Amino acid sequence: MIALIDYGAGNVRSVHKALLAVGAEVQVTQDAAVVLAAEKVVLPGVGAFGDCMASLARLGLVATIREVVARGTPFLGICVGMQVLFEEGTEMGRHAGLGLLPGCVVRFDFPQGLGLKIPHTGWNQIIPLVETPLLAGLPVGAWTYFNHGYYCQAQPEHILAVTDYGGPFPCVVGRGNVYGIQFHPEKSQHVGLHILRNFVGI
Repeated sequence: MIALIDYGAGNVRSVHKALLAVGAEVQVTQDAAVVLAAEKVVLPGVGAFGDCMASLARLGLVATIREVVARGTPFLGICVGMQVLFEEGTEMGRHAGLGLLPGCVVRFDFPQGLGLKIPHTGWNQIIPLVETPLLAGLPVGAWTYFNHGYYCQAQPEHILAVTDYGGPFPCVVGRGNVYGIQFHPEKSQHVGLHILRNFVGI
């Protein structure tokens, strides 16, 4: 069973439908006991880093998430759910994250005249840097859907894939049983479903 954490993010229903489409048994929950009992956990996300962390704290899920990760339960963060895996976010102030991965989440900052809009919205390619079961079976340069104005400054050893937007930034990260993806698999058609299917099979 996969626990899909519902902290009020708007895309929970879409992620739920996508997981069901790849054959997962899913329980949408705010209950720490359900999260602790799950075989895998998914943390989706839209909105701001600080709001996400505040909601998780209000629900009493911050310590729960850290516990399931420490147990070795496979854990997947999506978009803001990936960003809060890190130690700190700088969106509308400085906010502590879950601290499961070292690093900080910062806003894109492009030189004037480059012509790149913030947020980074739309389809872009993912370039794997290392082999990982999360991306198994996908071609280099598979297209996925992004919508974010901040990116994760991850340690090189935790960067599994990058995307180019004014330069390469981490779009897939991981360490041990923890994975994060910056793009939205639920909006990325067959590529997104393929990645979710891979996670279900881990």
